[in-house]
Amino acid sequence: MTAPHLLGLPHHDGSRLYVDGRQFALGDVVEVRLRVPRGFGETGVLLRVSRDGDPLKLPARLQREDAHERWYAVTMPVDNPVVSYRWLLRRGEDYVWLTNRGLFARDVSDVGDFRVTVFPDAPDWAADAVGYQIFPDRFARSAAADARPAPEWAVPADWDDEPAKEGDAAVRQFFGGDLDGIAARLDYLQDLGVNLLYLTPFFPARSTHRYDASTFARVDPALGGDAALARLADAVHARGMHLIGDLTTNHTGDRHEWFQAALADRNSVEGGFYYWAQEAPVDFARWQRSQAEQWGAEVETEVDGVPFDYVSWLGVASLPKLNWGSPELWGRMVTGPESVMGRFLRPPFGLDGWRIDVAHMTGRYAADDYYADVARAARATVDSVGGLLVGEHFYDLYNDQLGDGWQSVMNYQGFIKPLWSWLTRPGTDLRFADLPLPIPRRSAVDVVATMRDFDGSVPWALYSRQWNMLGSHDTARIATITGDPRLVEVGAAWLFTYPGIPAVFAGDEGGALGTNGEHARTSMPWDQIGTGGGSRWDASAFARYRSLIALRRGSGALREGGLRWAVVAADATAYLRETADETVLVVLARAPWEGARLPGWLLAAGERPELLYGGSAAGTPELSFDGEHLVVSGDGPAVGVWRLTGGRGLG
Repeated sequence: MTAPHLLGLPHHDGSRLYVDGRQFALGDVVEVRLRVPRGFGETGVLLRVSRDGDPLKLPARLQREDAHERWYAVTMPVDNPVVSYRWLLRRGEDYVWLTNRGLFARDVSDVGDFRVTVFPDAPDWAADAVGYQIFPDRFARSAAADARPAPEWAVPADWDDEPAKEGDAAVRQFFGGDLDGIAARLDYLQDLGVNLLYLTPFFPARSTHRYDASTFARVDPALGGDAALARLADAVHARGMHLIGDLTTNHTGDRHEWFQAALADRNSVEGGFYYWAQEAPVDFARWQRSQAEQWGAEVETEVDGVPFDYVSWLGVASLPKLNWGSPELWGRMVTGPESVMGRFLRPPFGLDGWRIDVAHMTGRYAADDYYADVARAARATVDSVGGLLVGEHFYDLYNDQLGDGWQSVMNYQGFIKPLWSWLTRPGTDLRFADLPLPIPRRSAVDVVATMRDFDGSVPWALYSRQWNMLGSHDTARIATITGDPRLVEVGAAWLFTYPGIPAVFAGDEGGALGTNGEHARTSMPWDQIGTGGGSRWDASAFARYRSLIALRRGSGALREGGLRWAVVAADATAYLRETADETVLVVLARAPWEGARLPGWLLAAGERPELLYGGSAAGTPELSFDGEHLVVSGDGPAVGVWRLTGGRGLG
């Protein structure tokens, strides 16, 4: 018996195959289309559109049909900044709803409705972006780095040392990578195929992660200073690549010049930049205890002789939280060209955007909620240079990402966590970054349902620009999660064939290992890279990543196409990426499975599938045509990507 396919179900998504255009203005009308397979049995189709909070019910017209499908169309008004809609398909005396989360034979809430907005889209270059995250201390050292003394807070490490897993050592272990070292390795990055570099913070701080900035006025001298960032940006741009930085809008370091001024005079302007215990609307002692319990730490009452009587990120005393109720803070931090954000977007740096650390917490404390306003202000500044704004977001982003703030978020809930739970080793003791529990091993049925829940809660313009990852500087490494190069390839193939901006954490492409965020911040073994590999570098993994990146960059359907689930079984999944002139079939299996039979009419008469990518560590499943069906074999672990010429688009 083979796994049932899902191509007999109605389908709609926000891609251009189903929605005319991506950028809309109030008062526009837009044609939206629904694809319904023959045999579904619909007796009528309506589009329910929210206008001013009340639903319009618009009848759909049959636009065209053939022996296999019917296409329905509706001209939909864009009368609000956010327009929510869903399809109703009548079947005799009953009906079903089609939303962004799937097909339902019951009434469901509006959370998963399709949505279009009038907010500006991400920059055009983001559609072709392949991201690469660099932790500057661990990527590469220039010759100049050898001549610089380590900062006084640092504990120097040798380049090949293993990163510490926890505690003070993880914060202070200093490998000495710098920005000129990155610039010297751009040939390597261009050969890999990435074209968007994301640097974790480059401001002076008292830790290797630098999320505890002591100033936002300059680049850390240990990284080469302002001139080194300018040189790096020029070199990146000369290659047609892009560069974004990392900014903490939620907190500063406790040695930050603003916080030091606030401690000296809490009635100063800077004193208003932070939250103090005596002004707390909640029991501050209880708040401190609850935060300390999260870390299994003792409650601190003072730090270096300074009373710990201020709100901080998760109760960490070295990271005092910013109070966006201060009018002065806006201009200093995010608003306009002279703000911290604006200054580094202009020459001599010319960054192409920012990633915002713990974006989901920014501006939120007790009854205060400036979150959306901060995101909009930051977006306006980034939009002024045609840049990209990426938010870190660990939790449910419904209503936090509509398009007027972050253009993309790090997609932990909608991509990395569900994918990990499918690829993890049975019985692992590794953990998600946000849960004190081992990663469970789950079926692809649950994985896809989770992806649809989270990704289906945002408009397509955002879903198709989410920052998708297999790991980051805050997580374990995918090679450690799976313990199997075959499953790493399966995960990487999912990453590079899925809607969004695929992003690689430096070293994943060479099989880097790490059991948690700190331990995963490994240095790049340049003495082994390009030499055939070694104990710290898997050259075959690099070749697979490079091939998958080239695959994505060579296919319009993989970069911009819609997504239609074809098969979802326990150990395998298959989906179609489709544009008007290209259909790509992706088959991914973690283990042997039952295989599937797909409709043969996905191919035009006389055509045959074109294999674009087959597994090298994992196997390649067989795809054959028996005269009526496309037959997918049940090999696994396996990866297969085929172009199906003659896809059923509206050409």
